[in-house]
Parts: sequence; structure tokens; C-alpha cells
Amino acid sequence: MLRIDVHRIVYFEADGNYTYIVTCNKLKSAVCMNLGQMEDVLAQRLKEKKNIFARIGKRYIVNLGYVYKINPLKKQLVLTDFTNFSYQLDVSREALKTLKEIMVQIKI
Repeated sequence: MLRIDVHRIVYFEADGNYTYIVTCNKLKSAVCMNLGQMEDVLAQRLKEKKNIFARIGKRYIVNLGYVYKINPLKKQLVLTDFTNFSYQLDVSREALKTLKEIMVQIKI
């Protein structure tokens, strides 16, 4: 069992039938569900707040509040709080283009 404030979750990362939850204090914990199941759990539990997270490709669900830099040319996504952490993720160009569209549409 994990008890985490959803606003402190930076991203979820798929690893087969497991999902890693990465928090802003750099803790990384595995749960026994795939990323699709995690996406369903987030939608059920968070209801109207589910829009703070977005599925990015096959491997990640990210907290949109921490998105700092989207670089499709280098296939990089940077997530940070500008103080304590900075994560650089390798993501496909198509997924990053989709993320850019989401960020333009949604105001966080």
C-alpha cells in the first residue's frame, strides 16, 4: 500500500506489468498494475482532477503541472519544480507533439 498526495507525483513509468510511481522527493515505488490499469484507477479516483495527468505514449503518464520543456527534435521531456528536482525523459516525437497540443488546450 502506498499513500501519496497526487500533486506530489511527477510521473508514472511503465515496466511490463508493473508501474513505477516517481514523486517530487525522488522516491520511486513499484505497483503491481500496468500503465493502462493505472490510467483507469486515476480516472476513477480523481474524477474531475484527472486532467492534471496525461498519458504520453506507451511508457509514461506525467503530471502536467511539472512540464517544463518539450523538445520533439531531441525526443526529450523535462519535468521540474524549479527547486528540488529535474527529470529528463526520453519520449517519442509523436507523443511529445501530442503533449504540446494538450498543453496548449489545457490551462493548469
